[in-house]
Amino acid sequence: MTQKLDNVRRLYLEGIRDGHARAAVEACTGDRYTQHSTGVRDGVEGFVEFFEPFLARNPVREIEIVRAIEDGSYVFVHAFQSLNGGEARWVTTDLFDTDTDDKIVEHWDTIAAFVDDTVSGRTQIDGPTEITDLNKTDANKSLVTEFVTEVLQNGKGERTTDFVSTETYHQHNPQVGDGLEGLQVFMMALAEQGQAMVYRHIHTVIGQGNFVVTYSEVDLAGTEMAVFDIFRVHEGKIVEHWDNMEPVPPRSEWANSGKF
Repeated sequence: MTQKLDNVRRLYLEGIRDGHARAAVEACTGDRYTQHSTGVRDGVEGFVEFFEPFLARNPVREIEIVRAIEDGSYVFVHAFQSLNGGEARWVTTDLFDTDTDDKIVEHWDTIAAFVDDTVSGRTQIDGPTEITDLNKTDANKSLVTEFVTEVLQNGKGERTTDFVSTETYHQHNPQVGDGLEGLQVFMMALAEQGQAMVYRHIHTVIGQGNFVVTYSEVDLAGTEMAVFDIFRVHEGKIVEHWDNMEPVPPRSEWANSGKF
């Protein structure tokens, strides 16, 4: 485990799961801590101000970091949270930037409720976690970037099979079935309802081996969404997909500079 990943895990597990918010954020962050979780102010005091009441409201906290991906100064984690014996269950996706000392200096996130009944039968967090094919990181990042740009942003659906496997495509979005057919059914259902999902801007692409993550600004039926997509690539094709999304709240509710 690298020092930057250790700092992220400490902030998450010691700070939030174990309830040592101030000690963890002071130990793991750098000269600044720029925050994009819109309800949280920048800096150490913003973190403490938000999480101390959270810890008091939720005395029983189970947190599991399911996936962790590193790319340069960035660390991404895919986590599951169960609060107060399952009273609330959340899937969280978090992107951290770090400084030259591997201390955390910036954070973006999305959070969504855990769903029991999914179209594919897969959960939002299950599936492979092992990072492989480190020598293919750059190629896999290029593949996913072109897929998101051409298909999801520019609407060139006819190019989907240039990027996504026609044989295996495991889906973890609760509303979408496995395979290309599942994706097509979902998109057609949106169209029939007079809705659309348009990727307006891709803010960040990071990858490590067979996993690539994108953070994007998405228009979903007129609602601005912050969306993390996680792709698993095998032999030059996308074979698995997880996502996590959250509506961007009105600017009047931001405690910082916003989701992006």
